[in-house]
Amino acid sequence: MSHCHNNNLTHIDIPEGAKKIVLVGNPNVGKSVFFNTLTGMYVDVSNFPGTTVDISHGRYNKDVVIDTPGVYGISSFNDEETVARDVILSADLILNVVDAVHLERDLFLTLQVIDTGIPTIVAINMMDEAKDQGLKVDVDLLEHLLGVPVIPTVAVKGIGIEEVKSRLYEARTGIIPHDLKGQLQGMLNRIGSWGEALLVLEGDPHVAERHGVPAGDKREEIYHQRRHRVNDIVNHVVSQTQEGANFSTKLGRYMLRPWTGIPIFALVLYAMYYLIGVLVAQDIVGFTEETVMQGMYEPTVRAFVGQFISEGSVLGTILIGEFGLLTMTVTYILGLLLPLVVGFYFALSIMEDSGYLPRLATLVDRVMTSIGLNGRAIIPLILGFGCVTMATITTRILGTKRERTIATAVLGLAIPCSAQLGVIAGMLAGIGTKFIAIYIVVILLVLGVTGKILNKILPGQSSDLLIDLPPIRLPRGQNVLKKTITKSYAFLLEATPLFMLGALIISVLQVSGLLENIQIALAPITEGMLKLPRESATAFIMGLIRRDFGAAGLSDMDLTPAQTLVSLVTITLFVPCVASVIVMFKERGNKEGALIWFSSWFFAFVIGAIVAAFVM
Repeated sequence: MSHCHNNNLTHIDIPEGAKKIVLVGNPNVGKSVFFNTLTGMYVDVSNFPGTTVDISHGRYNKDVVIDTPGVYGISSFNDEETVARDVILSADLILNVVDAVHLERDLFLTLQVIDTGIPTIVAINMMDEAKDQGLKVDVDLLEHLLGVPVIPTVAVKGIGIEEVKSRLYEARTGIIPHDLKGQLQGMLNRIGSWGEALLVLEGDPHVAERHGVPAGDKREEIYHQRRHRVNDIVNHVVSQTQEGANFSTKLGRYMLRPWTGIPIFALVLYAMYYLIGVLVAQDIVGFTEETVMQGMYEPTVRAFVGQFISEGSVLGTILIGEFGLLTMTVTYILGLLLPLVVGFYFALSIMEDSGYLPRLATLVDRVMTSIGLNGRAIIPLILGFGCVTMATITTRILGTKRERTIATAVLGLAIPCSAQLGVIAGMLAGIGTKFIAIYIVVILLVLGVTGKILNKILPGQSSDLLIDLPPIRLPRGQNVLKKTITKSYAFLLEATPLFMLGALIISVLQVSGLLENIQIALAPITEGMLKLPRESATAFIMGLIRRDFGAAGLSDMDLTPAQTLVSLVTITLFVPCVASVIVMFKERGNKEGALIWFSSWFFAFVIGAIVAAFVM
């Protein structure tokens, strides 16, 4: 098998007859330790031509060692990958460093390197961390399945380094699937290089242009087969054992098993409910909204503005009236919504920083598959409890258009955002266990039925779940605090102008008398179907701007427990806020966006009416 000796490394002094030894690996696998050990003091760093990417190179005996940027694959998606690709294709032999803890991730690059036909040797690093996590790797079997030398190492402790040095020149071409080999051999007469033929076949436009041939269309097929090869190899060579596993590793495993993972998830949900629904919504908000804002701030503002403008005038009503820009707007945002949002993002940041979210995705994968998604979709769904707008954008991480459509519909219909959820949790806490259970069951049923229907009518299938599982660890206080502050600040920037717009619209409607007319017009729905007070129409109008403002409006009304349940079910299923709708139309297009939006109107009132008929 021939491979490319291109001229992209002309900026590096390579002696006559010297071999080019190229270090390859994912980010943070320990390549630098190997590079420093091999090259010692004879190291140079230079920019790769045409890029800002630094390339380190040095001498090992009479040969040249070249380090490459950490990448997940050989392609040309960015400068780092372009540089890594060109350096790898010029190699005489490759030292591929992989992380023993993340073989299911790292071996994808290993197999792609082997498929180039360049002699390769693999150093499987961080074996001590694998042992601490109760992972046992059958190195001999891995060597047999890859067809290249594999050496276990702990580079930072110098373990295995001497064996890597002594076996470095044993690097050889590995096992390439028969079908792929046949396709590559068919291209050699046009490309002349095995490695570049592979990249042309995978659709790399730059390599194809270099050879004056059209880029291939086999990327998805080859990547899919390579991923299955990785999964098969990992299933055979990696086994889990409790021996040597530390507590965090054992806890991480318990989170993945249904019999233990579901109770842990229930405890996490209860902790979030207690934090947001009890501690924040009742205790903290009780102080910030009632004592500080309504008891101190609003009287002061009304007294000051009242010296210049009568509260009964049009301008006075807009500024300091019932829905005033300087009164209700500021009270709702700072006294009610901000503490709830901070509480939610604090809880979410802890889940992210501890490594729990990816495990939750793995745990719920089978359930999510039943509604046309995979476990990864739990991430935008949970983010939706923070901000549906952000979560809708995050649906891009899902593998297919079909999955993104299902997830967006579920987000728009059945997921309350953090501010709305905080108000809802606070209101639910006061109506009793029976109504809380009914609320949860109704929302979960809507979520499940929506997903089931879309899964049945939309063409295609769910993609497989591919996700890294970071170690379980105690959240870092600085990280949690930074994420909480950043996201809460972003909420204030987004919510304040929208809420001011909503309050202005409601005040204008009130002054003009149109608000009462709208309430009368909606009476057949609010009073007839939902059996709520006529004034609840105002909350739904506010909900058009932001759903949490609608929920906040309901919290100020005198409702029975049954009416509270009906109002909360309806406002939860009600249309997303303006910002979410804009993003939804942008992400899903006008046709899908409009269908999801109007469906939210219809189902919110119909399901609310059904619940009203059941509990009243």
